[in-house]
Amino acid sequence: MSFLRRRSATPAGPEFDVLAMDPGDWPGNLGAGLLPAPDGSCQGVFLRYDLFGGRGPAMIIGNLPEGSPARDVPEGEVPFEVGQLLLALENDEEITVVGTEDVPVMQGDNLLIVRRVKLSEGRISCVQFDRSDNVLVTIAAWDRPITDDLYALLKPLPAELFQQG
Repeated sequence: MSFLRRRSATPAGPEFDVLAMDPGDWPGNLGAGLLPAPDGSCQGVFLRYDLFGGRGPAMIIGNLPEGSPARDVPEGEVPFEVGQLLLALENDEEITVVGTEDVPVMQGDNLLIVRRVKLSEGRISCVQFDRSDNVLVTIAAWDRPITDDLYALLKPLPAELFQQG
């Protein structure tokens, strides 16, 4: 029956620009994922930055708008992006949040209050901050510290870049 169509589980794309590193600035492979809501809207975007040579994922940057269920993580549990990084690494070790620390960081002319998330796995670095449009940005990196230099590389990537036709 031609009038019955399956709706794609993948949303058309975000309604917001995505703050991340430009794909042209990364020396490895880049993948993007969209988080679908039951109504087909986009509940978030995450970018997975892998290194060349099969050395595995180095970083995941997520942008989750206000109301995204992926933001609702019980206290002590890892952020969504850390879970995605662990999946990409095929690491099923139980990891918990052991503390947080708020740190002021400059990104261009903007002052960010960055929340460093300390995890039971010391090889994972994780930071979070809220954008002015209430999108939560989380950066999770494997075996690399997240330094202030990284914030200078972040730029808004247009929502259209993630739209699906």
